[in-house]
Amino acid sequence: MSRIAFVFPGQGAQYVGMGKDFYEQIPVSRKVIDTASEVTGIDIPSICFEENENIHITEYTQIAMLAVEAAMLRALEEKGVRSQVNAGLSLGEYGALIASGVMSERDAFAAVRKRGILMQEAVPEGGAMAAVMGTDAALIEEMCEKTQGIVSIANYNCPGQIVITGEKEAVDRAGEALKEAGARRIIPLKVSGPFHSKMLEGAGEKLGEALKDVELCDFTTPYVTNVTAQYVKEPSLVKELLVQQVSSSVRWQQCVEKMLEEGVDTFIEIGPGKTLAGFMKKIDRTVKVLNVEKVEDLEKAAKECL
Repeated sequence: MSRIAFVFPGQGAQYVGMGKDFYEQIPVSRKVIDTASEVTGIDIPSICFEENENIHITEYTQIAMLAVEAAMLRALEEKGVRSQVNAGLSLGEYGALIASGVMSERDAFAAVRKRGILMQEAVPEGGAMAAVMGTDAALIEEMCEKTQGIVSIANYNCPGQIVITGEKEAVDRAGEALKEAGARRIIPLKVSGPFHSKMLEGAGEKLGEALKDVELCDFTTPYVTNVTAQYVKEPSLVKELLVQQVSSSVRWQQCVEKMLEEGVDTFIEIGPGKTLAGFMKKIDRTVKVLNVEKVEDLEKAAKECL
């Protein structure tokens, strides 16, 4: 019997048309997306399925992504596929919390709508992010510490791919130092702000206020948090972790390695794109990775897992 992890991608994987076949063909998926529209007052199908600019604006991207991921999750569950642990990259962590039963869809949709707005509003002038390719984490950590200004690691994605974040000048300086130290490439990212840096601590604190009214249930399955890359089984820990997550590093590689240590042998990426599958190949090529992005993926996932 496979030991399965459901994993959910974060912001950046979105595209026009994501989830449209689920909405049109699977009643439970349609209900989830309509619920997201009802809770947030946003026409989610319009953002997801029609050509528009809002799909790439943080305050809309986040809720659109979560609605589609939750819709795909429920369709997969309807096929009888269950996980033993869940995890998500940044925003995707809310999909993991829905899958783990600790947060209702309605509360997750309301929280992520607020998260998107807060992160959009909190984006300071002069922030930047850059992907550092072809060098190890220890060197990047060292260079960030030595660089004047605010710069730190935003994402530990996989071996050879780490993202730095912070003040633009500091990110540029750290990038130059890393190139001189042997990094293969430094790629500036087209993002609207320095996400997962301490420059967004204020947004995290405001999110904490918004989460106060969210009711958390007992876990049906644990999830692995981005903040510490550890299994979480206590609902009382979740809100503070979500607050910290806004401004702390996303330890995705470490999350995957933790799940592998715990015996996970099958990862199912639920959501648009294959970003996490790409990371997985660089973390451990031997592990089985499946994607649920289209309706036809459901049968394959069920066949492989049941």
